[in-house]
Amino acid sequence: MKKLFILSFIFSVLFFSIANADDLIEEAPASSIFEDFSLEAFNGEEPQINARSAVVIDFESGRVLFEKNAFIKRPMASTTKVMTAIVALENCTLDEIVTVSRRAAMVQGSTIDLSTGEVLSMKELMYGLMMRSGNDASIAIAEHIGGSVEGFIQIMNDKAREIGAYNTRFTTPHGLDETGHYSTAYDMALITRYALKNPTFNEIVKTQSIQVGKRLMYNTNEMLMGYEGADGVKTGYTGKAGRCLITSATREDRRFISVVLFCDNRNQRALSSKKILDYTFDVYFPQTLIRSEYIGYVPVYKGFEKKVPVYVEKTMTMPVTESEKACLYTKISIPKTLYAPIRQKEIVGTMSVYLGEKILCESVIRAGKAIRTKNMLQSVLDVFMAWLKMVKYE
Repeated sequence: MKKLFILSFIFSVLFFSIANADDLIEEAPASSIFEDFSLEAFNGEEPQINARSAVVIDFESGRVLFEKNAFIKRPMASTTKVMTAIVALENCTLDEIVTVSRRAAMVQGSTIDLSTGEVLSMKELMYGLMMRSGNDASIAIAEHIGGSVEGFIQIMNDKAREIGAYNTRFTTPHGLDETGHYSTAYDMALITRYALKNPTFNEIVKTQSIQVGKRLMYNTNEMLMGYEGADGVKTGYTGKAGRCLITSATREDRRFISVVLFCDNRNQRALSSKKILDYTFDVYFPQTLIRSEYIGYVPVYKGFEKKVPVYVEKTMTMPVTESEKACLYTKISIPKTLYAPIRQKEIVGTMSVYLGEKILCESVIRAGKAIRTKNMLQSVLDVFMAWLKMVKYE
């Protein structure tokens, strides 16, 4: 009876750990995952995937190119660490020295084997966070920057709102299952797009292996070793979140970000990511929809000059499909007459490109020069000169 109790206890502990720990077996070799995957021809049809939620966005424009339940709130496991990395990189330098607390050293799940009282650089912690998915690294980073884990989490949530990830809430810096910790595939793509604008983040997440301090680290991201153009970003796994993966891939100056949440296993996570990225690379190509240029003149009422040149401020390039091109049209919204005074570069209108009923992109239209207002005497003189012209022709 005693042996049965001990066996039952051991089984319960193992089950609890597996169900709640993050990235427990993420370090297994990833090269074989893609061996049975063949390139699919989509013929314009969206792929069917195992992921419960997924999205692909364009890095440059942020346009959503593929989505499946992309706005449903779900636990996101260790992809959480993308935000942890953002807050760390924006609030400290990589050469700062961190002392590991007992709380950090005792955390469950995947770790980089930190010990209580160990002293190491933020650089080593950052690589351990993003390459090895170190939960202990995330706690050490949080305590160093936020003063406490709770203080750091507040910074994470504030940053999420700043980025526009309004359906995201963090309660941990590592992503282990906890009530109230959630995001969406779309929000995680937004957060990752923001992170990838940081050169240091870019460098860390595309690194496959590195010796940092006393640790030799290998990246847990299977896409880096098996998918053409892959250059990041982060794996994740817990019992509630399933297998999760954020991928960045770049081909011929096109960079797309994919997010898959809750896949059944590691192979399906990689296959889901591959399918939706293959699809977007296969059908979406960049198209310049708006050009920054002067587009003409607009009459000016009561100005020293009778018209003002106007120009479109921004050039806008977005990925579109061949079928979408036929449905694009442009609208210019600008008054028929402008009233002086007009400041140089003053916004006077907008140029919008529509895809069906939806605005795909737009840019403001600005005045190309300043136009002063005529005073009363000058206005009377204009009326008098106009009267003289009428008399002359009579």
